[in-house]
Amino acid sequence: MDYSVEKLSEEKVFKDPVHRYVHVRDKVIWDLIGTKEFQRLRRIKQLGTTFLTFHGAEHSRFTHSLGVYEIIRRIVDDVFDGRPEWNKEERLLSLCAGLLHDLGHGPFSHSFEKVFDLDHEEFTLKIILGDTEVNKILSKVSEDFPKKVAEVIAKTYKNKLVVSLISSQIDADRMDYLQRDAYFTGVSYGHFDMERILRVMRPREDQVVIKHSGMHAVEDYIMSRYQMYWQVYFHPVTRSAEVILTKILHRAKHLYEKSYSFSLPPVHFYSLFEGNCTLQDYLKLDEAVFQYYFQIWQDEKDPILSDLCRRFMNRNLFKYVEFDPAKEYKKLAELSSLFAKAGLDPEYYLVVDSSSDLPSDFYRPGEEEERLPIHLLMKNGDIRELSRESEIVDAISGKRRTDHKLYYPADLIYDDRTKRNIKKQIRTLLEI
Repeated sequence: MDYSVEKLSEEKVFKDPVHRYVHVRDKVIWDLIGTKEFQRLRRIKQLGTTFLTFHGAEHSRFTHSLGVYEIIRRIVDDVFDGRPEWNKEERLLSLCAGLLHDLGHGPFSHSFEKVFDLDHEEFTLKIILGDTEVNKILSKVSEDFPKKVAEVIAKTYKNKLVVSLISSQIDADRMDYLQRDAYFTGVSYGHFDMERILRVMRPREDQVVIKHSGMHAVEDYIMSRYQMYWQVYFHPVTRSAEVILTKILHRAKHLYEKSYSFSLPPVHFYSLFEGNCTLQDYLKLDEAVFQYYFQIWQDEKDPILSDLCRRFMNRNLFKYVEFDPAKEYKKLAELSSLFAKAGLDPEYYLVVDSSSDLPSDFYRPGEEEERLPIHLLMKNGDIRELSRESEIVDAISGKRRTDHKLYYPADLIYDDRTKRNIKKQIRTLLEI
């Protein structure tokens, strides 16, 4: 039997808190889910350090990837099926790309990538095209099928309609993570009427369009994105945890470069520290590995590494104050000097963090080619960009808000057992 159309003898379902059920009938999809590369995503949290702010945010990239697959399955099987603009031959390709789109995410994605100058999308493509179980399954469909899947994820595939299902301003990726992240963080901001949006989706030559009658459901979706970024994704406590995580990795790398003798040699980090991380090295990394080292490093002789690891593992996070680095650079220089005099290395204990440095996702029509704007299908057949028809979307589209915080260890600033005068000066400058 042709592997590309082979079905399971019985439909498999995953019980899901967002979509109720994830349905799998295709043998290819079932086999991909069972690969070690895809199962690794169970050990990568969807929201990184957010679980230290919203205690329910323990969900994984695995659950999100299944959710994206399920939304695309519903679109291609229920919404697009039978429409002349949709080529049924692209069905399996769309499902595989949706399922595998996050395959290359690493532990605590954003901080990890920033410290070691890595790109999870590059590793996603390497997994799909490399010597992996995923590649072997995709290659059974056809010799060039892995390349096609990689092209969809890389947004270079010739059929832009397929690309738009996982990478546009209203794609399956966003529709899943907004609802899933809202559910697990316990907030109400990320909820929108996905059922209505799916009903009014229509395929066109190069992208999905939305019937004008569904505009209000899309407005709700855009507002959900806006609120989730400011209330959840950019939450200052989560950023505090990211600051500490980033500094742990920087410190460990610095010590390695100085030939420091770790009590537990960080063998899993060697290739990261040396800048030559192979695909096989990368696939051995997950958050269980990272937290194992952090647990052990709490007892390291190096006081900075041990302190930072204790803070991360026990949620003794840095406090923060509002700070404008452009206007208060002199204050920052003075604080750095005082921190050093107080015995606190400002490189690790005085950190400016800006929301503009984080992955952002506001609606900006026409600004990014790879993120096609949302288009409405008008009653007369014309296509109109969303913000030209919606006053609500026009009011918030393209608005860049930047939020700056200065993070510091309050417990050490308030500890007056040593260098009391210097710490008092620090508190005065911080206005705390």
